[in-house]
Amino acid sequence: MTKTRDFYGPYRLTRLIRAGSTAEVWEAIEENEQERYALKILKSSIAKDKAEIALLKHEFNVGQDLQNSPRIIKILDYQVANDRPFLVLQLFSELNIKQALRRGPDSLAFMLPKIIEQAGEGLYYMHTRNWIHLDVKPDNFLVSRDGETKLIDFTISEKKKTGLGKLFHRQSLAQGTRSYMAPEQIRCKVCDERTDIYSFGCVLFELATGKPPYTGDTPNDLLNKHLTAFIPSPIAFNNNVTKEFADLIKRMMAKRPADRPQSMWDFLKEIRSIELWNKRPRKPEISVFDNMPGIRGADDMIRKPSRQDLEDETEE
Repeated sequence: MTKTRDFYGPYRLTRLIRAGSTAEVWEAIEENEQERYALKILKSSIAKDKAEIALLKHEFNVGQDLQNSPRIIKILDYQVANDRPFLVLQLFSELNIKQALRRGPDSLAFMLPKIIEQAGEGLYYMHTRNWIHLDVKPDNFLVSRDGETKLIDFTISEKKKTGLGKLFHRQSLAQGTRSYMAPEQIRCKVCDERTDIYSFGCVLFELATGKPPYTGDTPNDLLNKHLTAFIPSPIAFNNNVTKEFADLIKRMMAKRPADRPQSMWDFLKEIRSIELWNKRPRKPEISVFDNMPGIRGADDMIRKPSRQDLEDETEE
């Protein structure tokens, strides 16, 4: 007999895909139509936290404005059940680029042109709707076995500021992920499409080399490198990267927004016209999708809850 906790409204939980610090992502079946979805459910410990609820509702509202792009995950509904708010999302490949890269850059290199183009198209569409993502990183792109790629996670996305909004911009706390934050984002300045382009440049560096462009001994050290450090070339870590691709990545990561490609459309036109590799990579004999590496880290831990976990939550 299925416990009540296995149901969230009409959705029956079938498998935990991902557990992070604030939410769990489950595969679920809608009982009436027997369709499969992904549910992003706030953890019980913060299910009544007004700030977290507001972020989840914000993500839903952003997603509703981005429904028409096949390069962006569809966010279909916001609901509350069992005293926990959740989003209903399109079920797509659960493997994100960060997880795939744990096998090294060769895991995706053979289909990288498709991945990059589709990821860029997702960001381009978002920008045409006047949204800035502000957390572009490998974790926030889902990729399928054939290279189909979708942009996810709009928790801190913002509408592009124009006119008086730019003039009266005030922000005291920088938001984002340190390994991919643009200088203006770190300094709490006004952000625009070029902020996402910088972060996407960091993602492309990691796709080409298997490592982010900067690391630091402390969080502040890492942020300072985005602000002042020399921009590394991907060729130094992977000599199969073409000069054209390396130069494009370095321009995307320019410290000054004016020195970067000015739009994702400009980027897409350029990336479509160049070769990424000196020698085209072969498809690996063992696919990362067939034999996923062990997952590490709280933000992408894959775990099936134990019987004790279920009993403890029921008691709560």
